[in-house]
Amino acid sequence: MSRPSAILQLLPALDAGGVERGTLEIAEAIQEAGYRALVASAGGRLVPELEALGARHITLPLATKSPIGIWRNAAALTRIVEGEGVAILHARSRAPAWSGWLAARRTGAHFVTTYHGTYGEGFPGKRLYNSVMARGERVIAISQHIADHIRANHGDPGAALRVIPRGVDLRRFDPELVDPARVAAFAEAWGGGPCILMPARLTRWKGQIVLIEALAELPGVTAVLAGDAQGREAYVQELRDLAARLGVAERLRILGHVADMPAALLAADLVIHASIEAEAFGRTVIEAQAMGRVVIASDLGGPRETIEEGVTGWRTPPGDAVALAARIRAVLAAPPEARAAMGEAARQRVPTMRAMQEATLTLYRQLLG
Repeated sequence: MSRPSAILQLLPALDAGGVERGTLEIAEAIQEAGYRALVASAGGRLVPELEALGARHITLPLATKSPIGIWRNAAALTRIVEGEGVAILHARSRAPAWSGWLAARRTGAHFVTTYHGTYGEGFPGKRLYNSVMARGERVIAISQHIADHIRANHGDPGAALRVIPRGVDLRRFDPELVDPARVAAFAEAWGGGPCILMPARLTRWKGQIVLIEALAELPGVTAVLAGDAQGREAYVQELRDLAARLGVAERLRILGHVADMPAALLAADLVIHASIEAEAFGRTVIEAQAMGRVVIASDLGGPRETIEEGVTGWRTPPGDAVALAARIRAVLAAPPEARAAMGEAARQRVPTMRAMQEATLTLYRQLLG
């Protein structure tokens, strides 16, 4: 008997992040649909989780950006396509995409890309380098914001372009599934009183500085930063120094990576997204919405598509600490039942992982005929 068709996803590595998490979610859907799910990357801490889904990981140095490395990876992928009967190569990052594009041209396999971000073009040749992400037979944009970016920078792909928003896994992000003891543990550690939570990796463009500046205008409020610094210890110290200068160090908690985000979200009175650059989508926003939390987000990029102003959350001008503080103050002053109603409205409208999986599988099936 012939083997089921294989679908091979390509990305630099399988560590924490939205691209990596989306790869696992689609691998799960591929397996459930009766295809074989393969993932090629340089490896990482999510490989065991991927393999637990029944998918297979193939270790390749796909993080390399050198032309020689990309060419060698293309040769390796060509052998994998031919040996494994790969029908679709699905690239999620630029360097792996160039190798995948070459392998697809050599073998006749279908080539799909997911355009995950607004890649910079500050250096000569970067637009050409980025353009591979718009060369798929199908080009998946993770938001309308990204679809507009593709058209503006690479021309209109026409029918090849599909907008498939990222989605939240309701098997994990569901208030009914969280033990209250887990929530109480966070609340106790944070010290009581009104608490605002910002889930984002610790990097400047995510806007932690804006939140700390806003905190100085919010007496009695505690702010919690939940996210991995990924080695940016100088930035973490900068945040601590700023909090000390503004007199809010005692009301700031910097947690690092938090494994139990559903419980952490429920423990917060309010969730903040404060990015000063446009998010391609904003997964943390929809995770908070799925938990019924009110979210205040920067008014740019992907969150514009998942937050309906005054209905499922609030938006504030990016980088404006005064406006952010004013909105936080107003939300915390609102009756609890009003916040609960907004949180429930957000939960009812949140894009789901299952919808993302089904839309992607439909795209695969169209290519496979």
